[in-house]
Amino acid sequence: MRTGKKKRLLCRPRSKIPPPAAMQIPFTPLVLVLWAVVAQALLAAGLLWVAPANRLPNRFLALLMLSIALWLLDGFFRVANIYGQNANWYFAPIYYSFAFGPLLYFYVRSLVNHDFRFTRRHLVHFGPVLVQAALYGWLRLQSYPERLWFWEQVHRPVTYRVEFIGTWISLTLYLLLSLRVLRGYRRWLADNFSEVSRLRLRWLRVLLVLVGVVSAQWLLEVVLREFFGLYYEYDYSTELLGGVLFLVGIVGLRQADMQAVRFEPDAEPEPNRPPRAAAETGVAGEVLPLPTAAEAPVSADPPISPAVDAAVLARIRHALEEEKLFLNPTLTLAELSAHTGLAPRLISFTVNQGFGQSFNDVVNGYRVAEVKRRLATPDAQRLTLLGIALESGFNSKTTFNRIFKQFTGVAPREWQG
Repeated sequence: MRTGKKKRLLCRPRSKIPPPAAMQIPFTPLVLVLWAVVAQALLAAGLLWVAPANRLPNRFLALLMLSIALWLLDGFFRVANIYGQNANWYFAPIYYSFAFGPLLYFYVRSLVNHDFRFTRRHLVHFGPVLVQAALYGWLRLQSYPERLWFWEQVHRPVTYRVEFIGTWISLTLYLLLSLRVLRGYRRWLADNFSEVSRLRLRWLRVLLVLVGVVSAQWLLEVVLREFFGLYYEYDYSTELLGGVLFLVGIVGLRQADMQAVRFEPDAEPEPNRPPRAAAETGVAGEVLPLPTAAEAPVSADPPISPAVDAAVLARIRHALEEEKLFLNPTLTLAELSAHTGLAPRLISFTVNQGFGQSFNDVVNGYRVAEVKRRLATPDAQRLTLLGIALESGFNSKTTFNRIFKQFTGVAPREWQG
């Protein structure tokens, strides 16, 4: 897919191919940067493809990087004047822009759910790019005069617009789907993990925002061209996608061995609907003895919703307050479920409705309360502030500072005085 100034885009290939000659590539800053970005992307894609962990998301990301890198080759050929020196490079099979959106979406889906499996029914998402690849593959097999005819009679008036506008529509739709999955994933994290600093995927949100900027730039180009007959004096989409590709190459490799998570977007529980039966307090249907409720150290007892089973809430309180499960820095909802014998969905519902908070906030609230309690004891003289935080269930200074200020409104040092 070619973008850019109309005069550059619609330049007429010569009717005859000149004799082969040595390529003269101007080593301008833009040429060097594009070449470096493409080379870095190809290297990173290869490393991701063979990475032993998280194979499915890593391979989706590798294919996304490869498709963008090939698309950037078109920009490289233009700024390096390769097209001008050898028109036979026109219609090289390097355009797979209809794959950008689906690959991004399935990367996000498989990254947040390591149980995700790509099946035949998902192939329909890649129908457009298969048609796109078949078209350029077929054109590459044609003689140069036939390609020239296609350029003048079909591509300029029809297929270029279909390809460009179709790519924008596809990228925008899959971007919105990816953002929806990521938003649901972040809510799910708060309800299932007490420590999320390595699972929040903040870099992925930045990546999606950058893709949104590219999409907005393409939309502006479509509107200006189709409705006002205006063209950019200079097209920045190559540089924007180059920046996206560079970011993906750096942080994608850092996330290649991300901890396995299993978020299913289509199976999110409705926040205000209790499990089928509040009496399902056992893992296998057994009824377990429930301890006496204790006073929560985080705040006054929240009002209990009529749908909340008080006995279940008491068991959760006992596990956190008396048995101090919050001291486990990586405590998860599944681990609390295994310890108490309560079904995970029942715990999640009871925590959300009974405490009025997410699982993450409840557990971190107990940790903050423990830090404040110990700061009022001789431990404050024996241990450093970070030492107390680590013994109270926090696993890093950064996380401790962020959570403590979130709950108290002041930094830990200010609280300590």
